[in-house]
Amino acid sequence: MRHPFGAGAVVVVLTAALAACGSSSAGAPAADGSGAAREPLAAPSAGPSTTAPGAPAPPRADERPKVPVEQLTPATGSFTEKQREYLTDRVPRGMDPAAVLQTGQETCDRLRYLVKADRDVAVGAIVTGEIPDAEAAIEHLCTQRRDLLREASRGYADGTFQGARLRAGRYRVVSPTANCAWQITGVDGAPVDDGSGARNGSPTVITVGPRARAFTSAGCYAWLPEGGLG
Repeated sequence: MRHPFGAGAVVVVLTAALAACGSSSAGAPAADGSGAAREPLAAPSAGPSTTAPGAPAPPRADERPKVPVEQLTPATGSFTEKQREYLTDRVPRGMDPAAVLQTGQETCDRLRYLVKADRDVAVGAIVTGEIPDAEAAIEHLCTQRRDLLREASRGYADGTFQGARLRAGRYRVVSPTANCAWQITGVDGAPVDDGSGARNGSPTVITVGPRARAFTSAGCYAWLPEGGLG
């Protein structure tokens, strides 16, 4: 789906997603994410540090020793094989594995909501990393979204891409800002194609051809392969 609108597209859709969020009661929702609580895409600030001056910082959750897979047991019921695969090497000691699972299922729920609102925005949110850990959640908890993951793997977020990260093809912009600008350069660094403003927010398609050696994008949010999975 192409976006006739531009700068505020992603903000409006993601804000709507957050407005629909609710708190979650204990217990894991269905594996497809339906009924799961929705959380903001970015974690809130933890606030002022309570660590005493000179004291070593506590290890981050991803650095703490993990619960062995054979010890992953919920307070009630049992985990499915896919849920257990998702939790493997993700549950720090002392943390409830059901809470970690809930985070993954909420990721699936956010994807479900965004796909319903605008599929391109959902794929773009994976490309840009606005939905963290989307790949693991899709691979194990909401496998019906694998088409989003495949398309996102061929997209570009803002930044500079060259070498193995540069993929030839035609790409369409997703919800650019008014300051969207891009440049494709060749072997000698000379511009092959460039532009700005994404034609005032209208659908814009670029071609990364065989002469391209680098592609740089800024203020464009995300570029998706023209024609989807094609």
